[in-house]
Amino acid sequence: MPFLKLPASMLLALIILSGSDSAPTAPQGRWSWPLSPKPGVLRMFDPPDKPWLSGHRGVDLGPAPDGGQVTAPSDGVVTFAGVVVDRPVLTIDHGEGLRSSFEPVASELKPGDHVARGQPVGTVQPGHCERGSCLHWGVRRGEEYLNPLAFVSDLRPSVLLPLD
Repeated sequence: MPFLKLPASMLLALIILSGSDSAPTAPQGRWSWPLSPKPGVLRMFDPPDKPWLSGHRGVDLGPAPDGGQVTAPSDGVVTFAGVVVDRPVLTIDHGEGLRSSFEPVASELKPGDHVARGQPVGTVQPGHCERGSCLHWGVRRGEEYLNPLAFVSDLRPSVLLPLD
């Protein structure tokens, strides 16, 4: 492999540059998990190749017991709280074009309500996952779906550097 013959400083520069666009830009430390304790990821983000194709435009988190508390992952303003098709959905605008959506979540909040990071915003309802209850969390910037895990985890690949 030709890149193994590069000096360590050049290899490090390539690693830094190659990873700079791989994750959405989220202000570090300003987002938290919407479930506590930190949940498992039951289904990963799997966006479609084209916007009209099927895919998984968010992550499923769990276990999330029916009636389990959902909290705001970041400060924002509620833009939607209602039923879509047959599921209760909550959407929060976090500014900078970022919106989170949660389903199935029952909430007493109304559009225009301000929420703070960590504030309870609703409760998990049954109906999303086949095996037990879970929370579907999606994040969008404009019309582009982003991986929500990039806002609460470091998704950059681990890289071993040479010792010389």
